[in-house]
Amino acid sequence: MNNNIPDSYTSLELPVQWGDMDAAQHVNNTVYLRWMESARIEMFLKMSDGKLDFNKIVPILAWQDCKYIFPVTFPDRIFISLNILELHEDRVLCEGKIYSKKHERIVAISKSLLMAYDTRELKKHPFPQAWRKSFIDFYGEVILK
Repeated sequence: MNNNIPDSYTSLELPVQWGDMDAAQHVNNTVYLRWMESARIEMFLKMSDGKLDFNKIVPILAWQDCKYIFPVTFPDRIFISLNILELHEDRVLCEGKIYSKKHERIVAISKSLLMAYDTRELKKHPFPQAWRKSFIDFYGEVILK
């Protein structure tokens, strides 16, 4: 990987698809959000040895923003790095950076907030201790807030 791409606990490389582009002939803004979703799923897979077994409590996206820095076009490959900025009692704050391999530069930065949701009660749920332990084991105690 080139020097513009930082080390990350979670990383993902994806191809840019022709259908990702819109009428302006660059990747549509909504695609960046899907790429970040894929990186968050990759994070949970890496923290759980490849098994997504959430049962009735699932992680949900409570908030997300994205700063678009440089347009991406087909053909290209993007690299996403995802790190945890803060782990709170009831939520986790993530930051993802998307890089273009073709242009060798950062193209977007996204922050997102994940919370736990009870699919039976249909409401927010306290962050499971097993999740907290997985985040701390994977990222270290530096993320605790």
